Amino acid sequence: MKKIFQDLKSGETRVEDVLSAQGARNCLLITSLKSLVSVGTERMLVDFGKANLVDKALQQPDKVKQALQKIGTDGLMPTVEAIRSKLDQPLPLGYSNVGIVSENGGTSFSIGDRVVSNGHHAEVVRVPKNLCALIPDNVDDESAAFTVLGAIALQGTRLAQPTLGEVIVVTGLGLVGLLTVQLLRAQGCRVLGIDFDSHKCELARSFGASVVDLSKGGDPLAVAQVFSRGRGVDGVIITASTKSNEPVHQAATMCRQRGRIVLVGVVGLELSRADFYEKELTFQVSCSYGPGRYDSDYEEKGYDYPVGFVRWTQQRNFEAVLDMMASGALDVKPLITHRFAIDEAPEAYKLLDTRGTLGIVIDYPNSADALAVNTVPLTALIDYKPEEVVCSFVGGGNYASRVLIPAFAEAGAGLHTLVTSGGVSAVHQGKKYGFAQASTDLEASLVNEAINTVVISTQHKLHAQQIIAGLNAGKQVFVEKPLALTLDELESIDSAWQVGQGKSRLMVGYNRRFSPLTVTMKVQLDKCAGPKTFILTMNAGDIPAGHWTQDREMGGGRVIGEACHYIDLLRFLVGAPISGFTAASLGTAAGVGITEDKASITLTFEDGSMGTIHYFANGGKAFPKERIEAFGGDGVLQLDNFKRLKGYGWSGFKSQRLLSQDKGQNACAAAFVESIRSGQPTPIPYDEIMEVARVSIEVAEQLRG
Repeated sequence: MKKIFQDLKSGETRVEDVLSAQGARNCLLITSLKSLVSVGTERMLVDFGKANLVDKALQQPDKVKQALQKIGTDGLMPTVEAIRSKLDQPLPLGYSNVGIVSENGGTSFSIGDRVVSNGHHAEVVRVPKNLCALIPDNVDDESAAFTVLGAIALQGTRLAQPTLGEVIVVTGLGLVGLLTVQLLRAQGCRVLGIDFDSHKCELARSFGASVVDLSKGGDPLAVAQVFSRGRGVDGVIITASTKSNEPVHQAATMCRQRGRIVLVGVVGLELSRADFYEKELTFQVSCSYGPGRYDSDYEEKGYDYPVGFVRWTQQRNFEAVLDMMASGALDVKPLITHRFAIDEAPEAYKLLDTRGTLGIVIDYPNSADALAVNTVPLTALIDYKPEEVVCSFVGGGNYASRVLIPAFAEAGAGLHTLVTSGGVSAVHQGKKYGFAQASTDLEASLVNEAINTVVISTQHKLHAQQIIAGLNAGKQVFVEKPLALTLDELESIDSAWQVGQGKSRLMVGYNRRFSPLTVTMKVQLDKCAGPKTFILTMNAGDIPAGHWTQDREMGGGRVIGEACHYIDLLRFLVGAPISGFTAASLGTAAGVGITEDKASITLTFEDGSMGTIHYFANGGKAFPKERIEAFGGDGVLQLDNFKRLKGYGWSGFKSQRLLSQDKGQNACAAAFVESIRSGQPTPIPYDEIMEVARVSIEVAEQLRG
């Protein structure tokens, strides 16, 4: 299918052929009819893409700070590679789409429904159900394409709390501003619009507003004073886009005592206390389409807010805008200035800086054909020999594209098929790394006899079922941690393994045991007789509670999803089975939503050794992320951030240092690939893999009480 992307490296806006997404629970798969270019928001994204690296950095000072911190802990080259990888990801454009439901994802929508959604500019989009709404029969497709922008205007209007007869100023008469004008007029307000563009001012006037045309020398403060009958305006809604602080200062100056200012657009925010103090003004920033935005429970999981407590959500705002279109109270036809087929989209984006450009509608004449395609060839298929390692990768996210795929390629594995549910990264990363084909069909790659190995790097909740599918298909399976999220899943994996009588290899990406410094540490420890003690510290860094990795159902939490690395590392360094554990986390305290990622875990081993893992998410990034200390034989070994190993009083060893951090990812992949080639056992024994997974799950359960 065709989809519009912004290249963040070159600044090019282009249409690419990618795979359409798979259907998913609580999501609609929609065949597109029309979509609307958001001139303001999308212009900012395009301009950012065109900027050079210095200008990009100046626009994102917080990201520069993060990069400097990463250089301090991980080194220059890993940081540069991470930045390059981020800029290499194509950015899909668009968020106001109209189409026909082709799959309903188990929702109350029906196949064949005509809906509006916040889907991208693409022939097929997959959108969570709460970001979709049915279109009334008497609202045409082009008008409906304005719904999402209309919801942005409506949310800003709601926050301003206008009442019948009030005087409201709209600063900035772009698409959102002109929609805001109509919404305020429908609510019985007297409206004053302000802009530099005479054509936009005339449109606002046609919708019933008075205007100040700044291009003709209009004085907004003087006009607002007269327009408000000398009282000052009741409120100002700022829909402009500028770096200047003037719109907010101007709004404060023209407001009456206790007036309201709502920012919908993007402007400078160096506020003057005097402007607000003397009049006791209120100032609020409006967030997108309304309540539910950026709430993963609402948007991704499909949980709605009770209407008795949250009357207007994103979806209900969509419905309200559509109802106003159906009644004739909201007319968007005069706002359409250009129409393009999706193939012509690059020409459409050249108009974003052209005076007079407002509504650009994208048309999709062939979108129905895109649904049938779930696999596309990328390169000529190599005729692999039976003894070679030929991989299907499942998942093409950040870790897979930056680390796993290059590691397996470097190890000499054949890259046959890249499978992703969304389809976009399958094509993009597939082309980049030379895969034979890209696909959204996992089953097809499992039954393909040319493929003998499956590498899984998807969301954690999918790991167990995909591992079982791979084992049942007789494939060699490598899974990026964790192995499973529950003991029941672990038992199911073991059952599939036993049915196959262990003929398939199963490997988890516990890469830290393969780091060259870890290997050196292990060699030194094996020389030391008797039990040893360990302290492992992971300064993990905070991840917001709403992130999917923190969700117990989706990610399993950070102990199962990341601290498992250290449980495996201890198991490797000791070289004996785990005999028991205790775990304690930060106590319950106000403002601390998650405590299990601030925990100490003590493991005991059958040889008498013991080790404590400090997994702390409440530390600072200025401190190195990882440190391993081993005590025994009257000496100490200290491994810092997988860059330097030092011996203190350790017989025969003083230090070893690497030029850059090496956590063992490449060596881990290479060892697995070589085991398949040579017919040798998996580098990490199956029993150890299951043991570490079981202990990780049990530790997490204990921390949760």
